[in-house]
Amino acid sequence: MNYELFIAKRIIAAKRYKSSISSPIIKIASIAIAIGIIIMMISIATGIGLQKKIREKIAGFNGHVQITNFDNNNSQITLKPVSKIQNFYPKFESVSDIKNIQIYATKAGIIRTSTDFEGIIFKGIAKDYNYTFFKDYLTQGKLPNYNGSVSNEVLISEEISNRLHIKLGDDFNVLFVKDNPSKAPWIRVVKVVGIYNSGFQDFDKNYVIGDIRHIQKMNKWNSNEVGGFEIILNNFDEIIPKTKEIYQKIDSTLNCENIVEKYPAIFEWIGLFDNNIYLIITIMILVAGINMITALLVLILERTQMIGILKALGSQNKSIRKIFLYNATFIILKGLFWGNLIGILLLAIQKYTGIITLNPNTYYVNKVPIYISFNYIILLNIGTLFLCLLMLLIPSIIVTKISPVKSIKFE
Repeated sequence: MNYELFIAKRIIAAKRYKSSISSPIIKIASIAIAIGIIIMMISIATGIGLQKKIREKIAGFNGHVQITNFDNNNSQITLKPVSKIQNFYPKFESVSDIKNIQIYATKAGIIRTSTDFEGIIFKGIAKDYNYTFFKDYLTQGKLPNYNGSVSNEVLISEEISNRLHIKLGDDFNVLFVKDNPSKAPWIRVVKVVGIYNSGFQDFDKNYVIGDIRHIQKMNKWNSNEVGGFEIILNNFDEIIPKTKEIYQKIDSTLNCENIVEKYPAIFEWIGLFDNNIYLIITIMILVAGINMITALLVLILERTQMIGILKALGSQNKSIRKIFLYNATFIILKGLFWGNLIGILLLAIQKYTGIITLNPNTYYVNKVPIYISFNYIILLNIGTLFLCLLMLLIPSIIVTKISPVKSIKFE
């Protein structure tokens, strides 16, 4: 009996693609699986990539959490200074998973050239600043050095450079209005040593990065007074609990705010990407599952006589159902193989060439960002295989309804 069952299995496997009816349907099912896995991979890679890239850019200009005076809350311009003599600076030992803490101050200014002028935000930083973000987006020149005496070196964006025709190595004037508008403004002559392009135009068109000591001098602060502290975390996913923990550790006269609270509209928008990803995954698995159900039904109907013979030989319904589920698994795995191969290739091309671009005014990035992780690729494949096979259990019940006597006569 076991030998006959083995022969029957081999016959089914050998004839899997030879039937003129089932062959195109099986191919369509495999193609549907492949297309589904490609679309799911692209939706996850682009969705998570866009979220990470936008968060990275906002954090690059603001840090993950900012500690300021309460009067500076929700303001891009420093209003009141904070003493940098704090128990959490220069190292926040009472809170774990903090990558860096750095001082900063901001002041509104106007760039004036021989032909143009434009308002900007002059962001002052010090030698403790983490340049990781600007290293990745530096297009020309070098990063400024603020370790020595007061420096006139600044970083500007390509947006400002192109609009005001300021090139690398150029000197230009920045005007700062005094508290008393009737008095002549402060004028600082600064030199461009680096040009960056973050692709985040809301920041690129406004920010000039310079030495914090210029702001301290103009605001008549002492060397221990700063605009605030920026905290960079190791893990963005912990930003909410870490903000609460930081708030409990700082003085009652200080406030802390994370970038999710500071830019709620942007983070609510990128949070919708998760819903889109879930919707696409659900639709693709349903489409793939329906195609597999159709293919399985066709296979069962074409092998009605074989099922009758196997039952006449004493095979159990459970064993016969397994045969068809094994064949369906092979079809799914074939689709997954080609889908993964093509999907990873497409993602790699976009990741390393940036061939597909976006409007930075709408998406805050100038090309489609890609996030590739083999963890989500493996989970996606396992989930697709499991759910498709789960959906196939119901149509495979048809095998139990086939009568050996009628099926052997079936044409």
